Amino acid sequence: MKYNNTWDLDVIFPGGTKSPELQTKLVSVKEGIGEYQELIQDWHISEDTSPEMLKQLLEKQEIIEKGLRQCQVFAQMWHDAYMSDEYANVVMGQVMDLAAELDNCSTTFTKKLVSIPDETWNNLLKDQELDEISFSLHEIRDKGKRLLSEEEEKIINDLNKDGLAAWSQVYDTVVSIMSIPFTDKDGKTIQYSVGQAMNRMYTDPDPLVRKQLFQNWEAEWSRFAPVFADILNHLDGYRLTLQKAHNRDDFLDEPLEDNRMSKETLNAMWNAVSNHKQPFIQYLDQKAKLLGMEKLGWQDVEAPIALGNIKPASFTYDEACDFVIDNFATFGPKLSAFAKLALENRWVEAENRPNKSPGGYCALLPEFKESRIFMTFMGSSNDVSTLAHELGHAFHSYVMKDLPLLNQIFAMNVAETASTFAETIVSNATVKNAKTIEEKIMLFDSKMQNAIAMFLNIHARFIFEESFYEERSKGIVSEKRINELMVNAQKEAYGDS
Repeated sequence: MKYNNTWDLDVIFPGGTKSPELQTKLVSVKEGIGEYQELIQDWHISEDTSPEMLKQLLEKQEIIEKGLRQCQVFAQMWHDAYMSDEYANVVMGQVMDLAAELDNCSTTFTKKLVSIPDETWNNLLKDQELDEISFSLHEIRDKGKRLLSEEEEKIINDLNKDGLAAWSQVYDTVVSIMSIPFTDKDGKTIQYSVGQAMNRMYTDPDPLVRKQLFQNWEAEWSRFAPVFADILNHLDGYRLTLQKAHNRDDFLDEPLEDNRMSKETLNAMWNAVSNHKQPFIQYLDQKAKLLGMEKLGWQDVEAPIALGNIKPASFTYDEACDFVIDNFATFGPKLSAFAKLALENRWVEAENRPNKSPGGYCALLPEFKESRIFMTFMGSSNDVSTLAHELGHAFHSYVMKDLPLLNQIFAMNVAETASTFAETIVSNATVKNAKTIEEKIMLFDSKMQNAIAMFLNIHARFIFEESFYEERSKGIVSEKRINELMVNAQKEAYGDS
């Protein structure tokens, strides 16, 4: 292979989760947190407070956050690539303990920022270095005004590691032991991981294969449905309790604030989607006809359309990498050169194998000023788009790598803009390169998957969460009712398609 399709994690911490270098780094982070705490306690606010101590604290905070993030990302990547390694959870537990300690320090620090008189605060931010990060500092100070007492906030931080933050680990643990059986045409039964089953279920051209996988997928997830219902109830219940304590009346207040978005903007966006989604619904109806179906099943929405003698587009990993690099070059040499750098240096984990988490993501290693990408590549044009999408995230972080860490923090709505743009460059290229009308239809359908996801799938998730939070605020929501809410959300988002 020209491009290795697995990560080289030894360049971060050699030896995996039991790496001596990893443990040394964790000790160093813990010591740094102790030093940071002492500096905060020694900082006394007065009308003539100088900017030098604030800059020293922010510098110390950045060093610690980068080190902790480096360890956290490594542990998560290792867990996702090798789900049977139980020690990854031990390391992630160490990271969460340190994160709680750092959060406690940050609470004290934020409280001190809030206590600074406005005039003194504005004078501090006239310093050139502080002025550069003033937007983020204003945000931290404004959010700090909602905090409870320092002691109460520290109790919350300590509880989070075994509460809000821990529920995702429960989910990951359950998913790691799930197995989706599939019996091929020769009668041989294969056990797929959740990630492998999902990828094949959505991309296999054979409707019988997709149907069997979907039925077995539903059966396996249903087997653990009571656990997932508990996870959802406790996640959202915990969050609602915290929001109430911080005087938030609407569960959307916090995510809107994090995304620097008003509720009016959010409502306008979803109203625009609701009022103009009919062409997408009609598109899915037409796709069903092309696939010889009356209506699409859930497993058919992303299925490839193969007309005549055209077979679904298939790429080797090398071909996909070169295709992305070449077409990124049509936008600009920096984007293309970056993709080549990432792929040649094994920043991407894409191998199709068992024992991997489902899904895909891009994560930043702040000490290296590099990103790492996780996905499972099975050769479809959708996989090529996913690779481009995640490289778009990585390039976004790369162009910001020399900014102060506070200025590298951006919300999900901004992050997805960069990745969707990169994905669109590649999906446009696949359609443009089509040699026949049948091939163009097939590749255009692949391109349309992003629009269907954005305007219908994500909308269904939003509708579900909104209705679930509303019902959860009144008490525990049953497993049966959760399923009803999701079906209702899908019907509203997808219409009669």
